[in-house]
Order: sequence, then C-alpha cells, then structure tokens
Amino acid sequence: MAKFINPSGLKSIGKNLFTQTSASGDAVLGTPGLEGFGTISQGFVEISNVDIVEELIEMIVAQRAYETNSRSVRTADEMLNRAINLGR
Repeated sequence: MAKFINPSGLKSIGKNLFTQTSASGDAVLGTPGLEGFGTISQGFVEISNVDIVEELIEMIVAQRAYETNSRSVRTADEMLNRAINLGR
C-alpha cells in the first residue's frame, strides 16, 4: 500500500484513479494496517464519497438555469421574428 505526504496534490485521471505529481511528493510504501496505512478488505465495495442530497440540489439548480436560458432564447427569437415582420 502507498501513501503520500500531500494526498491533495495527487492528480485525478478518472474512474477513481490518481497519479503522483510533484505536489503530492513521492509514494511511501508500507504494509496495510501498520504504521498508519489503511487496510484492504476483500469482497467489499468502496463507499461513495458523493453527498446525494447535495448533488440533487445542484442538478435542480442546473435544470432551472437551463430552463431560464431556454426561455431567454425563445423570447429573443420571438422578438426577432416580430422585428422582421414589422418590415413587411
């Protein structure tokens, strides 16, 4: 198992994978369960680090922003059509 002096300096490369950077420092290797290293448990699933309530709120906010922008574009389109029709 490995740990880093500055874990927040690791670079995320997606799918819960990280890579070492100069900010994280070199990996310190050790035995799981000893000297402050974590443990590895076979047959278990990692607990999600996502707050589902917070994510749902963010999704609602994004949906409302999308709806507002959609209405703005629709209104601008209607105004442009009216301006074009005035000249006819």
